[in-house]
Amino acid sequence: MAGDPPTNSSLFTDAMLASYRRAIEAVAAASDDICIAAFHLAALWRAGGRLIYVGAGSSGLAAASDAAELPGTFGLDENRIAIVLAGGIGEAFRINATAEDDAAAGEAAMSAFGDLARDAVIAVSASGSTPFTIAAALEARRRGAFVIGIAHRPDTPLLSGADAPILLDSGEEALRGSTRLAAGTAQKAALGMLTTLMGLELGHIHQGLMVNLKVDNAKLRDRARGIVAMIAGITEAEAEVALREAGGQVKVAILIARGGVSMREAEGWLAAADGRIDHALRLARTA
Repeated sequence: MAGDPPTNSSLFTDAMLASYRRAIEAVAAASDDICIAAFHLAALWRAGGRLIYVGAGSSGLAAASDAAELPGTFGLDENRIAIVLAGGIGEAFRINATAEDDAAAGEAAMSAFGDLARDAVIAVSASGSTPFTIAAALEARRRGAFVIGIAHRPDTPLLSGADAPILLDSGEEALRGSTRLAAGTAQKAALGMLTTLMGLELGHIHQGLMVNLKVDNAKLRDRARGIVAMIAGITEAEAEVALREAGGQVKVAILIARGGVSMREAEGWLAAADGRIDHALRLARTA
């Protein structure tokens, strides 16, 4: 039966909402550090490096969730993205609480990647002191990786050992110790901002649209068609034709539709513009 919520539930809801607001405020306070880290991520990716996420427990799940979205959203090569999760990725939805204490496993997991001089590592730990994550991050840095550390407490081993420390001071949890709530909210927002800004730096966002998305299902085909139509100023039917000519490549389809060029010519403009559709469109206009 519907009715007013119990007083205890209402009060606790208010407390949780307040903690979520603090979480987003913490991300806002760290925005400069996130922007700097994103610039380095993009530079390393452009140079052919890998992106490796590290975490344990709910922090590891947040990292894995972000990693899983990048190939589809920005067309990034999934073979250059890896996830190092305490207990193994096969246990992703059955968190092994003891695995986060295994520092040796964290070190071994990272050493398996070999030389990391061209690579970036995003290490996430709410406490900033999770043994598995700390050991993995330290080994990554020893092997030459650029390490981004995300934690919720200042002066912790993860932040002090990172090349790009990001402090998310989200405060006390409404449910004490449950870092999947406010801390998890801040982590998701920060990771999303970090890798979206990376996508922006790589030229995969134009006018707030995903211009390098991977078209591999009907929903994404519809989305790609709408993106091409909007940027090229054509109908969706015309956009579908351009997409077919472009082999599903959104940026190439935009250039075909706007410039009346072949797929080969469009790919040439993109190569000359380092993959940035805005630059490629300018080059095409002045050709």
